[in-house]
Amino acid sequence: MAPPPQRSPARGVLPPGPLSWYEHTRAHFLGGNQVRLLRGGRELFPAMCEAIGRARHEVWFATYIFHDDPTAAGVADCLCQAARRGVRVRAIIDGFGSHATLPRLLPQLREAGVQVMVFRPIKGWWSWLRPGQLRRLHQKLCVVDGHTGYVGGINVIDDLFDLRHGWSEAPRLDYAVEVSGPTVVPIEQTARAMWTRARLGRDWREELAELARSPHRVARARRLVRRLQSTRWARHAHAVADPAPMRAAFVVRDNLSQRRTIERAYIEAIRHARERIDLVSPYFYPGRAFRRALRLAAQRGVRVRLLLQGKLDYRIAGLAARVLYDELLAHGVQIYEYMPAFLHAKVALVDDSWATVGSSNIDPLSLLLNLEANVIVRDPAFVDELAGELDAAFAASHQVTRPELGVPNWWSRVRRAFVAWGAHVYLKVAGATGRY
Repeated sequence: MAPPPQRSPARGVLPPGPLSWYEHTRAHFLGGNQVRLLRGGRELFPAMCEAIGRARHEVWFATYIFHDDPTAAGVADCLCQAARRGVRVRAIIDGFGSHATLPRLLPQLREAGVQVMVFRPIKGWWSWLRPGQLRRLHQKLCVVDGHTGYVGGINVIDDLFDLRHGWSEAPRLDYAVEVSGPTVVPIEQTARAMWTRARLGRDWREELAELARSPHRVARARRLVRRLQSTRWARHAHAVADPAPMRAAFVVRDNLSQRRTIERAYIEAIRHARERIDLVSPYFYPGRAFRRALRLAAQRGVRVRLLLQGKLDYRIAGLAARVLYDELLAHGVQIYEYMPAFLHAKVALVDDSWATVGSSNIDPLSLLLNLEANVIVRDPAFVDELAGELDAAFAASHQVTRPELGVPNWWSRVRRAFVAWGAHVYLKVAGATGRY
């Protein structure tokens, strides 16, 4: 049984107001979408570059890591070609995630006419003294001509390459989605907001306050949305008229009214689960409410499976997840560690009609600090396709059992206390508030 349906506007129609979707602190579903699952960069980059190659007006692009391997170079070249033929291309790249490659990447993009903004650049040790520097742009977004959007967890880097461990034989496990339909509008609005934030160096709170003080800007924003509603979806009515349109919601995590939207969407779906929960996250250290929802679901008979890293890219991240194993296993939660390759996917499904794909891990950085973006899909066919992918991944993984963990002792308790203390200190330094 799926979570109870939520009311949504008419198919293909946006609610009134320039940022109406953003006023909701919970997932706001729109009908009339088409959402396609993309497996790794091997499927994402060709699809995205093909769409960019057809672009006539504008491309919005945001990423955390933009590497300089041959695969990433192909994406950069695609953006450059679009800019050279007159398409307005705007890219936002995180200053920490892409710190090593920005000196080579920025001149290439800007020479071709791509407009680039670096989100919170790192120019020296003094950069870390600025407030908010630990809050990074972790979103992976692309919107082409306002009608095709891409959202997921895939950075611009080859599937076989890891920044810490080099080249490997098997591709990392990762996913993204291609979206067409009304849900593309909030994706584009978010990319625009990231551009403004990177350009002005302000928080969304200040931007929206300035917007409220400027009636002409409000009027201009409202005209933009009306134009999107009246023309953009008319030009792409074939997507809306598809015989099997999907309901989808675009959710973000920021530092204003959407602080808990992604976490809340996960917890609400878990609380309504009746049959199964499959959750995949490379970095896993959820807060108390999240862990409690998982425990209670398992206790009422829901099959709860977690797929976490088996091959660790950061040992501290693996330690953080493993200090929770005994607690979760004791309540019936099944834990698997993915062994074939590095795990980078941030996806989940609940029962037969709820699934999410995006950039948000289940840890303090994603749920309380970083800027994240996910797409939630309510569609049995999409969930079934993702379930097939995850079943294969679970089958290739090692299931962790309580006997192999041994009897909890004083050292395991010390490790758990140390991880909890470290997370608490990090969040305080980063300026995060509230219970976790």
